Amino acid sequence: MPKEAPTKVSKRASPDDKKKRGKKDPNAPKRALSAYMFFSQANREKVIKENPGAKFGEIGKILGARWKELSDEEKKPFVEQAEADKKRYEEEKAKAG
Repeated sequence: MPKEAPTKVSKRASPDDKKKRGKKDPNAPKRALSAYMFFSQANREKVIKENPGAKFGEIGKILGARWKELSDEEKKPFVEQAEADKKRYEEEKAKAG
């Protein structure tokens, strides 16, 4: 006697199953940036000029590689910026409620 094939269950969620997110508060404080993001902002234009044909993802890879090559001493100014930005964010968040 042949076995019955198992019935397939759809993994797709129906529109009723999706949880709806609330609207994002446009007045909410912007999140703090990481030290890497400050480094990236400071060096992105330089990398683009050095690699004019590079695509967006390639530029990110170059910036990531350069960040890894930096010593702790070279990263220090960016880390300090990130710490200051984190304090700013915490203060704004506390004021917002």
